[in-house]
Amino acid sequence: MRVHYDANIDAIYIKLGNQKPDGVVELSEGVNLDTTSEDKIVGIEILNASKKMNIKTILSYELDLDNKLIRKSA
Repeated sequence: MRVHYDANIDAIYIKLGNQKPDGVVELSEGVNLDTTSEDKIVGIEILNASKKMNIKTILSYELDLDNKLIRKSA
């Protein structure tokens, strides 16, 4: 997953895969899903993003890792 924010146009694009989109589904004004012909979601576009969400939350992340899945080095 890649997240790109363009401050000049106040838009966020969240790329969810490497497939090229074949269509767009508008969820609400300025919130669009890019989809493939198999109805897989490959991207999310949010226009006027700073008015719809806290930009800082999408541009930072936190990992909650399961310690059982992490091998301890000897």
